[in-house]
Amino acid sequence: MAATLTDLFGIDAPIVLGPFGGLSSVELTAAVSSAGGLGSYGLYGYSADRISDTIAALRSATDRPFAVNVWLPTGDEVTPADVDLAPVIEALAPLFDELGLPHPSPPAEFVPDIDAQLTAIMDAAPAVLSVVYGVPSERVVAAAHSRGIRIIGTATTVAEAVALAESGADAVVASGAEAAGHRVSFLASPEDSLVGTLALVPQVVDAVDLPVIAAGGIADRRGVAAAFALGAVGVQVGTAFLRTRQSAATEAHRRAIAEAPDTGTVLTRAMSGRLARGIPNRAMRRIETGGVIAPFPAQNWLTGQFRAEAGRRGDGELVSLWAGQAAGLATRDDAADVFAELAAGLPG
Repeated sequence: MAATLTDLFGIDAPIVLGPFGGLSSVELTAAVSSAGGLGSYGLYGYSADRISDTIAALRSATDRPFAVNVWLPTGDEVTPADVDLAPVIEALAPLFDELGLPHPSPPAEFVPDIDAQLTAIMDAAPAVLSVVYGVPSERVVAAAHSRGIRIIGTATTVAEAVALAESGADAVVASGAEAAGHRVSFLASPEDSLVGTLALVPQVVDAVDLPVIAAGGIADRRGVAAAFALGAVGVQVGTAFLRTRQSAATEAHRRAIAEAPDTGTVLTRAMSGRLARGIPNRAMRRIETGGVIAPFPAQNWLTGQFRAEAGRRGDGELVSLWAGQAAGLATRDDAADVFAELAAGLPG
């Protein structure tokens, strides 16, 4: 019998904040944890020192359990030495020029070393480590458990959920194709792993003896009730919280979520080189029309050079507008109100 999330993580309500890579904030993570759920903070691209500082800031902001999230290497990532960025920089030149930015030169590395990231996390010992894009190694699982850290894995298919269960993970997120952001598939291509939440969750529940957390298309009490009816013991919610003023999303991003219809999101590789769900804008369309996209993480690093400045200027046409298919249900701008709405759908 799978454990409850309240027992497993020491929380009051089985509501998990989606870990936004690049859009997490200490304020939102702490708000969800302090409300009784499991706040999550995405650490994609963070150095070891920044991870240590962030976890310290989270501890100062809440005395309740929280999770931090990392992306595991899949083996297909490129380094600056592996890829010629010149054609991609040329294709992106109009976007840099529009913002008055110099065309970037290749960095020493696109992303920090995962081992250094994990070492910083183990040293800081948060309550929960969540991972995407793979299975944590036996060494990582043992190190985490020896420090009292629980591990959440993320699956987009039943086979991935089984692999995570066999790895020693403590819980698994069943992430349906409706979910915002990157499709974190790792056993098959994301295009071949687009299982919807309604179909995925009960099949994962049947396949593994782990607590299953439903994700994708859940934004209010109805989605929570449906997830539990499918056999999940918790929900992970992203877009509804991303819409709130406590997230690190820009006002333009929040407006885009608020205005998105049911057909208002697409799957694209334009912004990062990996398949992700978001709201189309001018940057996405230009990149897709140009047809020149570097492999991950080169494309993500390159677009990040203009996305950061566009975000500072509040320009929603030149940032990544990640959002899920339930964006139209994300109507609340305060995290406490979102949490209360979700909690109203919990059984009992």
